Amino acid sequence: MTSTPAGPLSDAWLKRYRPAVAPRARLVCLPHGGGTAAFFRPWAELLPADVELVAVQYPGRHDRLTEDCVTSMEAMADAVTAAVEPVLDRPFALFGHSMGATIGYEVVLRLEARQAPPVRLFASGQRAPRARRATEPRLHLMDDSAMLAGVGAFGGMYETLLADPDLAEFILPSLRGDLRLMETYLPVPGRQVSVPVTACTGDADPGVSVAEAAAWERMTTGEFELRTYTGGHFFLMEHQKSLVADLLAALTDPASAVT
Repeated sequence: MTSTPAGPLSDAWLKRYRPAVAPRARLVCLPHGGGTAAFFRPWAELLPADVELVAVQYPGRHDRLTEDCVTSMEAMADAVTAAVEPVLDRPFALFGHSMGATIGYEVVLRLEARQAPPVRLFASGQRAPRARRATEPRLHLMDDSAMLAGVGAFGGMYETLLADPDLAEFILPSLRGDLRLMETYLPVPGRQVSVPVTACTGDADPGVSVAEAAAWERMTTGEFELRTYTGGHFFLMEHQKSLVADLLAALTDPASAVT
C-alpha cells in the first residue's frame, strides 16, 4: 500500500461538522501530530452560522485508519493543498496546531503560487520552520515506550496516551508517521509567505518558547502578530472560546485581507 496521493475534494480529507449553504468565510484547520479532524469539532459551534469550519483529516487515523500515513512533508502539503482547493471560493483563514502549523506554512506557499492565498495563517504551538539540530532526538526511530515518553512531556492527549496503553496502541502508527514527517522535514531556507501570520503559543509550552514562536515573523513579508496564552502545548483546549473569538475577528476584519 502506498501513501495517499493528492486528489479531489472528498469526505475523507475534509470534515465539515456544521455545513453552511453559502458561508461568507471559512476557517480551515490542520490538526497536531497524531491528532484528528474531530479535535476541532467543538469549534464549529463557537462560530457564527455563516462562517464554516473545515477540518482536515489526515490518512491513517479515525475513519481513514486503513490508509497509510503520509510520512513526508512534501507529499502531505501537496495532498492537503489539492484537497482544500474546492472550498477556497470564500475568504478563508488557515489554522494549524503543532505539526499542523508547519503543514499550514507549506500549504500557504503552494496556495500563493496558485494565486489562492488565505487572508491569514495562524501558526499555533509550533516553532518557526528551521533546520533540525543534530542533537535533537528522532522519536520516530525509537521504540514505542521511548517514543511515547518523548511526546508525553507535551501533555494533553500525549499524556493521556501514557496512561492508557489500549488507546496508545491504537494511535501509535499515526503518531509515529507524523513524527517521521516532522523529523525528516527540511524547510527551504529563506522561503517566506506574503500573507499575514499570527503565531499563537502557550507561555508554558515545554517544546516552544515564546521567542521561538515569535520567530514566525521571519517567515512572512506581511503583517505579523504574536498572541501568548497561559498554559502548555495544548493551551488551546483551555482557551477555546477566546482563541476562536480571536480567529474570527482576524478572519472577518477587512484589514486582514490580502490585496
